Amino acid sequence: MLLLLGRRLSLSFVHRLTTCCPPSLSSSVLIKLRAITRVPHNTVFVSAARQNTVTMPERRPFVRLPTDVYPVNYGLCLKPDLIDFTFEGKLEAVVEVTQATNQIVMNCADIDIITASFVPQGGEEINATGFNYQNEDEKVTLSFPSSLQKGSGSLKIDFVGELNDKMKGFYRSKYTSTTGEIRYAAVTQFEATDARRAFPCWDEPAIKATFDISLIVPKDRVTLSNMNVIDRKPYPEDENLVEVKFATTPIMSTYLVAFVIGEYDFVESQSSDGITVRVYTPVGKAEQGKFALEVATKTLPFYKDYFNVPYPLPKIDLIAIADFAAGAMENWGLVTYRETALLIDPKNSCSSSRQWVALVVGHELAHQWFGNLVTMEWWTHLWLNEGFASWIEYLCVDHCFPEYDIWTQFVSADYTRALELDALDSSHPIEVNVGHPSEVDEIFDAISYSKGASVIRMLHHYTGDEDFRKGMNAYLLKFQHKNASTEDLWDCLEQASGKPIAAVMSSWTKQMGFPIIEVDQEQVSDDRILKISQKKFCASGPHDGEDCPSWMVPISVCTSEDPKCTKLKVLLDRPDTTITLSGVAPDQWVKINPGTVGFYRIQYSSSMLESLLPGVRDLSLQPVDRLGLQNDLFSLSRAGMISTVEVLKLMEAFVNEPNYTVWSDLSCNLGVLSSLLSHTDFHEEIQEFIRDLFTPIGLELGWDCKPGEGHLDALLRGLVLGKLGKAGHKPTLEEARRRFRDHVEGKQNLPADLRSPVYVTVLKHGDSATLETMLKLHKQADMQEEKNRIERVLGAISAPDLIQKVLSFALSEDVRPQDTVSVIGGVAGSSKQGRKAAWKFVRDNWEELYNRYQAGFLISRLIKVKIKSSSRSCVGSFFESHPAPAAERTVQQCCENILLNVAWLKRDADDIQQYLLQRKAPPV
Repeated sequence: MLLLLGRRLSLSFVHRLTTCCPPSLSSSVLIKLRAITRVPHNTVFVSAARQNTVTMPERRPFVRLPTDVYPVNYGLCLKPDLIDFTFEGKLEAVVEVTQATNQIVMNCADIDIITASFVPQGGEEINATGFNYQNEDEKVTLSFPSSLQKGSGSLKIDFVGELNDKMKGFYRSKYTSTTGEIRYAAVTQFEATDARRAFPCWDEPAIKATFDISLIVPKDRVTLSNMNVIDRKPYPEDENLVEVKFATTPIMSTYLVAFVIGEYDFVESQSSDGITVRVYTPVGKAEQGKFALEVATKTLPFYKDYFNVPYPLPKIDLIAIADFAAGAMENWGLVTYRETALLIDPKNSCSSSRQWVALVVGHELAHQWFGNLVTMEWWTHLWLNEGFASWIEYLCVDHCFPEYDIWTQFVSADYTRALELDALDSSHPIEVNVGHPSEVDEIFDAISYSKGASVIRMLHHYTGDEDFRKGMNAYLLKFQHKNASTEDLWDCLEQASGKPIAAVMSSWTKQMGFPIIEVDQEQVSDDRILKISQKKFCASGPHDGEDCPSWMVPISVCTSEDPKCTKLKVLLDRPDTTITLSGVAPDQWVKINPGTVGFYRIQYSSSMLESLLPGVRDLSLQPVDRLGLQNDLFSLSRAGMISTVEVLKLMEAFVNEPNYTVWSDLSCNLGVLSSLLSHTDFHEEIQEFIRDLFTPIGLELGWDCKPGEGHLDALLRGLVLGKLGKAGHKPTLEEARRRFRDHVEGKQNLPADLRSPVYVTVLKHGDSATLETMLKLHKQADMQEEKNRIERVLGAISAPDLIQKVLSFALSEDVRPQDTVSVIGGVAGSSKQGRKAAWKFVRDNWEELYNRYQAGFLISRLIKVKIKSSSRSCVGSFFESHPAPAAERTVQQCCENILLNVAWLKRDADDIQQYLLQRKAPPV
């Protein structure tokens, strides 16, 4: 499953939402924040990082399902009612009784069982005499008057349920027909633990079975499930219905089962290895499925070759769902997506959307092998599913679209983001012991996805591609149609490579955090002696305690003689070491971690850093290393290890930078600084700094696409113009207003790649008429991508009354439920006034919002927005009276960030102000 964790280019602000600093907090608020983050009372601005632990709330007691009865095959028939939003179900499951029992315990939630019985093989039917629902644990116990004896049998259950509007389980999704009529589809989202809302089942990933699914549905609706249709016949009780029967699935986990009933068009092709691929779109939009179809038909053979294991199903369908909480879901053979993660309009979709669709398709199709064919034994190993797919999606896109320079983008989108979160005290290890279902959603986060992907990337580099592929093939063949743990993969890779994979990787997956590598050098004749040490890096500074953890760190080194070639590799398996580089002249620089592959920060000695800076200016350092150097220094400044002024000086060295991703990371970090300084009286000075830095590249790019430009040029132009526009660059503002006017009047449509920067610029400096025009464009938009593009920038409006209008719009019928959070996030990320207003709005509407998202991951995204915006408000008291159990860790992380930013501003504000003012002073 792919979540919207801020990885999309045009959503890059999302993962930075909690890095802004509130106004000076009162002592009472600081005390409450410390309580939430478990910070010692006598630690003023330093979090509990130095203790390397965070006290999490007590976990609820939980027991997995008994093993005395398990399913072999589910015979499932469902009859949804798309008018009354209910469904009827019949389950006839072939089960195996392993020891005599007079009860069967299953998962069941929001379902009413009408009758249940058990028929032993060759015996007489035994009716259940009681159904004991344990609602809190989402279980039901079926009681029988006599013992069910060891052996095979059939469990029959009739039940009813609701097609809910919570975007989980078996739910309804609202859409508008081509005639303008509001209609509903019936769709599913079962990961992590919501199959139990569609039918009683053994809803644990290790309890696999085959499925024979039948659906009784309106005859004019498209009906899909994991497998191909094998029979379709009239339903005898209603001439308007048909019964659709699907082929038997392979043995699989319940969370991968799916069915969809609705109105769709499709485009179809075959992959080179003979798999039928279809992309289902809203009616009338089949053309918008062609790009995803192209990606999917290239991706399936790529994965078949990479894993050396064929795709095991006869078909794969990719379908766009109107109301969908996640980005996409890898249901075996029927992958479900948000519309914006699947549909591309050749004329109206921007470059970042095409890239996003390619990545999401690559991610979900990787799961067809890694997750579906071989499945994690329990949710503790979720990271292996998601981290691996989040890594290999980039490998796939690099294969399909080498012009995207996608691995450099990985460093900005995933790697640095994971470092930010994992430096917090309130982070968690990649592997988290999960018990109660309420805990599962909480680990669908950037640690499981982005840190997981980053350490897999480091592992691939350490192992080597050939041995990595051998190990992956052995793993998939050994555990196909079974379940596996993290250690099983390590064993296979260790056997393939002969390297100590388990020992190395355990240090990265079983403890939270990562090291900072401190490096100093000495020149001895033609040799360069490097002194390297490691200690835990914390967002509040390095860990200096005696109990400092350590990692087995793959270290690689390059020099200016050949920046793309690794000169030496070592495995740092102790606190410090000394290595010698032979044949390095005194005037050559040395770079640790070329390619920015190792998952750690680096702090160079002053002399080493000084020698690297010319490599930034003359571009002799690789783009990914220029990015990594800047990002490391920015993080060190936030941790108080260097002055923020030093980072500002480094940023000025990027004035000749040509690379999109380097600029993107610079832009994000400057956005963080801008938000931090919005609480000072010199906010305009940082805006001037941004204008000065971005103006040369803006002038070079211009507004219009030039012959020979490609994908990355389009992304860079949109980024730079948007940054200049928001920073108040007058020529950019004037041109944006002119082009916006022509677009609205129909004189000249804005190219898709210019819409976001133009929209955000005119809104940032706009009035009520501008907002009304934008809302009108939103209403007229026929493509969800355009609606989302507008929703994300509406919060840029400045006037307080207009901010309130945008917030009210977020909860209106015009915004799909899953997109409300993005609208509120746009307000919270736009300005100091926006942050205050967003906090008050979410607090005032908490009951409605919490009910809408319940325990899902969208509630965590909402909380990130809210706490970041909380400023002077009493966060502690709010969450004491409004608990959000599935997001407790998110609350802690956000509050910790507030404390860190308070410390940062207190420590560096005066120096930053002095530096920015000196830049403006005329030379003496």
